[in-house]
Amino acid sequence: MRTAVLRRASTFAALALALSSIAGPSFAQGFSALVSPPRFEDTAKPGTTYRNVVEISNISNAVGHYTLKTADWHLDAQGAAVFDDALAADSCRPWVGLEAAQIEIAPNGKRRYRFEVVVPEQAAPTECRFAILLEGAPEMVGDQLTVPVSGRIGIIVYLGIGEVAAQLQHVASQVREVDGRRLPVLDIRNTGKAHTRLEGLVDGVDASGRKFALAPSSLPILPGETRSIALVPEGDDPATPAPPIVYPLSLKGALEWGRQRLELDVRIDK
Repeated sequence: MRTAVLRRASTFAALALALSSIAGPSFAQGFSALVSPPRFEDTAKPGTTYRNVVEISNISNAVGHYTLKTADWHLDAQGAAVFDDALAADSCRPWVGLEAAQIEIAPNGKRRYRFEVVVPEQAAPTECRFAILLEGAPEMVGDQLTVPVSGRIGIIVYLGIGEVAAQLQHVASQVREVDGRRLPVLDIRNTGKAHTRLEGLVDGVDASGRKFALAPSSLPILPGETRSIALVPEGDDPATPAPPIVYPLSLKGALEWGRQRLELDVRIDK
């Protein structure tokens, strides 16, 4: 398979990383792997084959034994990725080919791992989303017991097929407790065929007359979903949190995605 040029997303941020810890002195290797990039966001045309490479690093002093497979996934209410081995009804995983199901990487070594997506000629405009799960292979403890290694990384792939885009609507606003702070939250519906994330700043004035610049959280908003996006006030000093908001809060301005804008002129009460 030909190695393709690695294409990275520039502004989107999110690592879908699921870890399960198993305590005990019998785990000699543990799970010591890094991947780069943790996410791919790209496009492909029907009737073409998309190829790319993820670099996997073994950061331990022992040989790393790993298994790889595809999975479908969705986001829970908190924005964390939930992986599913079962094939979803609209899954594009049958289009996906992986270089190998099992690999070994030398101590403190690296490997460039290839995958491809063969897009059918008749594929309708859609966003092909799947994960490549990197898991520690089972290990032997002594000479008779096999146990799993304690970790898993989900490498997320978003591949837009044809002309697809997000279409966002603001459907509700409220105040919620987020990481110990009472923040304004916007419920945003995506009626388009691709995911996106909101960017930019919106102006706010609270009941005390204090002015704020608020930035949206970077959670992805998937097609067909309504996602709650918290707005976080930015302080004058990045190292110092902004003072608490005294509600009600008036918001005015616009947030952006791609070349589109989401105009806001709302009042959020307690």
